[in-house]
Amino acid sequence: MGSFSDFKKKSKSSIDQLVQKMQQDNTKNDYKDDRFWRPKLDNAKNGFAVIRFLPAIEGEDIPWVKLYSHAFQGPGGWYIENCLTTLGQKDPVSEMNTQLWNSGLDSDKDLARQRKRKLNYISNIYVVSDPAEPSNEGKVFLFKYGQKIFEKIQEAMQPEFKDEEPLDPFNFWNGANFKLKIRSVGGYVNYDKSEFDSSTALLGGEDEKLEKIWKSQHALKSFVDPTNFKSYDELKQKLFDVLKGDIRGSGAAPSRTAEDVDEEDLKEKKPSIRSKPPVEEQVDEETDALDYFKKLAEE
Repeated sequence: MGSFSDFKKKSKSSIDQLVQKMQQDNTKNDYKDDRFWRPKLDNAKNGFAVIRFLPAIEGEDIPWVKLYSHAFQGPGGWYIENCLTTLGQKDPVSEMNTQLWNSGLDSDKDLARQRKRKLNYISNIYVVSDPAEPSNEGKVFLFKYGQKIFEKIQEAMQPEFKDEEPLDPFNFWNGANFKLKIRSVGGYVNYDKSEFDSSTALLGGEDEKLEKIWKSQHALKSFVDPTNFKSYDELKQKLFDVLKGDIRGSGAAPSRTAEDVDEEDLKEKKPSIRSKPPVEEQVDEETDALDYFKKLAEE
């Protein structure tokens, strides 16, 4: 333990350090985790980079984790939380969305869509080329991506046509670089043009270089560790606060449940609400990771 005199000397400059930390905390970027790589877009919201998906680290079975979350705004502020369905548990927002969907009202379905689960994956990547930020090249990062990019990975591993060879995108030696091509289509970030290059060994397959990369990768299990999720009761209270106790978050009358709908409603709405699966299985789960981070920044 240091002496009190040393502590006293340091205390004279502590105000500067505190002010600097406060300024950092007040910036819009305070949510950022430097372990994550994010593609930089130009003014037209286009971007290009070449990355390499990396294999699972020691002690982990697969090179990605699947994470559900919710991000929406109500009269009481933002609700930005991990969804317990990631862990196979019931979640209050998912339950609320099912109730809204099953009310038979189109306005309620719109709310359910706005508050639906956001599906993201997290993997380790090696940045091969990043023209917008060359300092990132040759480094290992975490990469958070949505369903569209994951579908590209699935297509590479299980090609549709017989003349196409299966590819393991996460393999050091038999994998392939991924050309990330980002465009703005209809005001939304689009990844349709992204594609895998032909199979080639990363860094020429030199074991010494690959081992260094492998050992510098980040653990993924922590992102789905139950300790990083709030309890059902905590999330329910947060949801109550954000929506001000109103399922619609508008001060309107409470939504009708399936038991409240009479036979006339059932005749008007087809198919019967009792035959519909939960909303989380009906609505499109694809989300853009950049949009999610934008919402975080606006919190």
